[in-house]
Amino acid sequence: MALHIIEPERKTLHGQFSSDLAPVVTIDSGDTVRYRTIDVGWGLESPVAPNQPRRKFGPRIPEQDDGPALCGPIAIHDAKPGMVLAIHIEVVQPDTWGWTYVSGKSSPLSTAVGLGEHPLHLVRWHLDTTQMIGTNQHGHTVALRPFLGTIGVTPAGSGWHSAWPPRTCGGNMDCSELVAGSTLYLPIEVAGALVSVGDGHAVQGDGEVCGMAIECPMERVELRYVLHDDLHITSPRAHTPAGWLTMGFDQDLHTATVQALNAMLDLMEEQFQITRADAFALASVAVHLRTTQLVNVGICGAHAILPHDAIRQ
Repeated sequence: MALHIIEPERKTLHGQFSSDLAPVVTIDSGDTVRYRTIDVGWGLESPVAPNQPRRKFGPRIPEQDDGPALCGPIAIHDAKPGMVLAIHIEVVQPDTWGWTYVSGKSSPLSTAVGLGEHPLHLVRWHLDTTQMIGTNQHGHTVALRPFLGTIGVTPAGSGWHSAWPPRTCGGNMDCSELVAGSTLYLPIEVAGALVSVGDGHAVQGDGEVCGMAIECPMERVELRYVLHDDLHITSPRAHTPAGWLTMGFDQDLHTATVQALNAMLDLMEEQFQITRADAFALASVAVHLRTTQLVNVGICGAHAILPHDAIRQ
């Protein structure tokens, strides 16, 4: 199987999904792509202070680049709508710096915690990728658990599709469980799949409550792509180190949670060959429902996790 290398440059970077974007490379099922990515805000260096300019990638193309900095798209030979793309996340290595902004813009959540009118606030991070520890300018340390906030195949339909909201075919899911060792399964909506990735996070708590994780460039990400024509799913699911995971997305968090739960019940029926009623009962004692994120352009995310060996037969 071949290894393909994608660097962040003019021909590989964009900020929206579109089936009109020419793939930067077309690979075979089973091939691996190695990426280096810039941060979500197109930054080439760490910010040093709120509202102070920093060096960013340019030139930018209007509309095409209106969104997070993504690498791709890549096409997979013989990928067709209705198939499923398995994305084996093999390596996720962050660069040595990152940042977290608390936005100066008022939102229902920032207002609820008393920060609705607070000025833009910056927390800067040094990332020790040997010890896997992040340290901010105040001396606080956190353990790193890096992942890509955005992994998605191109949605069906013409024109540009914003890369900010998550969708049934992936995108800006911001799911902290999609670490190295995970396999993400996405339903394919367009010929070739046209996969784009980016939005590196050094670590993130469930909910991503202030709107950002430790946003960072990625020094090295390796993803292996495998086509499946025998799987039938309508939303993302993943096999992660923590367990099987299903997702839901909606403006209403309760609706997103129900979507994630329904997808988990589907998976449990398949895995254990049981009725939906039995799956519902088992889910109540073994499945964990979590808030993935609350911040993506009004679209909330929820995920359900079935830990490995939580149910034995």
